[in-house]
Amino acid sequence: MRLSPILSGMGAYPFVRLSAARAAAEAEGADVIDFGMGEPREETPAFIRRALIEALEGEPVSAYPKAEGLPEVRAAIATWTQRRFGAEMDPDTEVVPTLGSKEVVFGMAQIVGGPGARVGVPSPGYPVPERGAAFAGAEVVDVPLLAENGWLPDLDALPDDLALLWLNYPNNPTGARAPLEFYERAQRLALARGFVVASDEAYSELWFEGDPPHSALELADRRNVLVLNTLSKRSSMPGFRAGFAAGDPELIAALKKYRPNAGVTPQTFVQRAAAAAWGDEAHVEAVRELYREKRAALLPALLDLGLEPAGGDATFFLWLRTPGDDDEAFASALLADHGILVAPGSYLGAGGIGHVRVALVPPVARCHEAAARLQH
Repeated sequence: MRLSPILSGMGAYPFVRLSAARAAAEAEGADVIDFGMGEPREETPAFIRRALIEALEGEPVSAYPKAEGLPEVRAAIATWTQRRFGAEMDPDTEVVPTLGSKEVVFGMAQIVGGPGARVGVPSPGYPVPERGAAFAGAEVVDVPLLAENGWLPDLDALPDDLALLWLNYPNNPTGARAPLEFYERAQRLALARGFVVASDEAYSELWFEGDPPHSALELADRRNVLVLNTLSKRSSMPGFRAGFAAGDPELIAALKKYRPNAGVTPQTFVQRAAAAAWGDEAHVEAVRELYREKRAALLPALLDLGLEPAGGDATFFLWLRTPGDDDEAFASALLADHGILVAPGSYLGAGGIGHVRVALVPPVARCHEAAARLQH
């Protein structure tokens, strides 16, 4: 058989490598505390689970979901964007529910750009934009995130011929935020040069200190801008695969045209549970407090190891500089000596060399346990 040369030539997905490292340690009897994968492990709030069950029971005959999503879900998302960001969105033309956000992150280069187009991808960063661009036949252009610039890219250094620029703030892995002025400048460049800004804002509702992070949805002019968000982190719903894309009506129309071909619309009962989640903020405040508690439990012990804070105060990640540049060796020793798994920064691109990413996803008790292991 002839497999895709893109697939055949692609290295293992970084977090598959982390899973293999965990499995090997556990096979030798280690009790591994996993801070490597950024997968929330808290209970999905009961009211959301009840909404899912009620929606499922109310749909005895299941139909294929439409690409544009349910009107009541689009309305719930538009209400949330207005409440959270002051962004008035037309739910019919500027919003579409998505299968989490990974669906669009992977597929966007097939919608904007296509074969031969140049796609700007942050480094360090989430690996899916790069892989999605590769499968679309696009050329990946590394966009370095600069520590000295608060982990923002130098927009002046962008090539003139980009078709698509990925942004991700609050940032995975660095925890950095983007000021509104940065989004405004990126959008002006996008209009002037004819590229699209895709802003992955999966961590917009998680921050440790200060005011809430900004969103590209706050822009007065959202032409050439698409924003993605998800309930996976905000509402501890990773398995529900419920998110949205919002922004330029032309881009939303293109998504609606593309998605029936890929079959990625969320099930209607999931969409109705999502509407309940977007409509409530009390559970999100509780989630934020939980991650703050985890950070307070673990961070001092990590700093005592010689790690140094290197990132921002948002997301549920700690971005830490290792004592030397060999971040993979540091992470391997942490696993071997303490049974603690973290992600080497180099797994997230060349810009991550010399760092580790710590995902504060284990329960609070396990974060305290990890701190105790490090202190003995």
